[in-house]
Amino acid sequence: MLGAGRTVTRVWPDRQSVREFIDRPRDDLVGEKRSGDGTYRQLNGPFTQYQRTVTSDGEQLTERTTYRLNIPWFGWLFAFPVRMLIGRHGFDPVHRHPHKTPWWAPPDQISPRHALVLGLLAAASMSSAFTNTLFTQTSQFASEDFGIGDVGYGVAQSIVRAGVVIALPFVILADRIGRKRVIRVVAWAAPIVTATGALAPNFPTLVATQAVGRPLGLALDILIAVMVAEEMPRNSRAYAVSVMAMASGLGAGIAVMALPLADLGENGWRLVYVVTLIWLVVAVDISRRLPETVRYQRPHKIAPQLDRRRLAILGAVAVFANFFVAPASAFQNRYLREVRGFDAGMISLFTLTTATPAALGLILGGRIADFRGRRRLIAIAIPVATSLVLVSYLFGGVSMWLSAFGGGFIGGIAYPALAVYRAELFPTGNRGRAAGLLTASALLGGIGGLLLVGQLLNRGQSYGQVIGLVAIGQIVVVLIVLTRFPETAHRELEELNPEDSAIPPASG
Repeated sequence: MLGAGRTVTRVWPDRQSVREFIDRPRDDLVGEKRSGDGTYRQLNGPFTQYQRTVTSDGEQLTERTTYRLNIPWFGWLFAFPVRMLIGRHGFDPVHRHPHKTPWWAPPDQISPRHALVLGLLAAASMSSAFTNTLFTQTSQFASEDFGIGDVGYGVAQSIVRAGVVIALPFVILADRIGRKRVIRVVAWAAPIVTATGALAPNFPTLVATQAVGRPLGLALDILIAVMVAEEMPRNSRAYAVSVMAMASGLGAGIAVMALPLADLGENGWRLVYVVTLIWLVVAVDISRRLPETVRYQRPHKIAPQLDRRRLAILGAVAVFANFFVAPASAFQNRYLREVRGFDAGMISLFTLTTATPAALGLILGGRIADFRGRRRLIAIAIPVATSLVLVSYLFGGVSMWLSAFGGGFIGGIAYPALAVYRAELFPTGNRGRAAGLLTASALLGGIGGLLLVGQLLNRGQSYGQVIGLVAIGQIVVVLIVLTRFPETAHRELEELNPEDSAIPPASG
């Protein structure tokens, strides 16, 4: 978090072209207005405090900007780029126009409230991703410890995913009593329940704990997506989804970084579950500072009838997408361990090296989806990403590492465009319920893919063959998106959902 105000001073030569440049009110990350005393103050922007002054001593102009930015948890990440932007580094007053949103910022000029909510929800996304990733990362080591084979491994993965039924009551409740109250509950419950896996005396008990803990984290993830859609301006929803996905990647990455604990001894995997308790710190912060969404606070109809056509179309995409994504993700560690001979440390290195940098594709994809639209991006990126992931299961060595990176990077570009639809196409009164049902559909598709892959591997089929088979689901996804999905970029949620048309649109 950036607490105390920061000051950036820039000295310019006192020339007419330069004076015209810096005398214009800014319109990039911040929109300015000029006061009667010549001071520039924030009209629109994320700063809780902001002031810019320009003075002259006859030979040079001095531009001094004082600002304060409050981004919980991730303020350190934006400190340097914000300072560089405020100091106009890279801007040429003669040949370059200053009024441009930087690539790392949302397309809209967001408010301090938006910055606060994004920071808190990004931290919550880390917690959710850790609890959702933990069993996938540790189950190979736990199954070896308890003597579980391929079929039992696949069944266990399916049972944990089937626990989504536990998440549904929470997201439905959020439509009735508010997002903030339910998020607070699951932010506490998910890490506590998940951590009990460290005490499991056998594999069925471990599966049972994660079949409860993981859905609680999933409920948190669903409600984060709903809250982001309801809070963000219309041109920045996909960007916000990409930020949440990057934070999720970091949370999952922490789970991966903890994985070498599994090599410390026969029961070393239990220590990874203990690490889950660090996310209680996030729960404390969310309980203290997270506000209710503006849209939920406005008058709206509770639990209106769901648009079944939209639900069916989005549900089909969720099923077919995860028919491939779930097994490609869940069996990666098993493939690396059995086929490539990786130990826990090498698996951790592979995942961090190929997946973490690929998260940069999320920011790129979020901006493209907000500026250029969702449908075309999905149609191009998904086939490329799927092909690269398949290559990583067919070849070893450098090809495996590069294709895994490429698949993750291109998949990251596609993700915000596809994920944002789940919250955009349903009204406030049942946005949580619809998102929960779509998540359940995705998990059903994943379960089908996991069971099929587990059975085929047990019969001696190669990883490349079975991953190639389930990749067919991605072709179906692209066809449905191109023929059935509406374009939602640049449109208010109320325009997309006539049930909420009487509600004034969010500012921005």
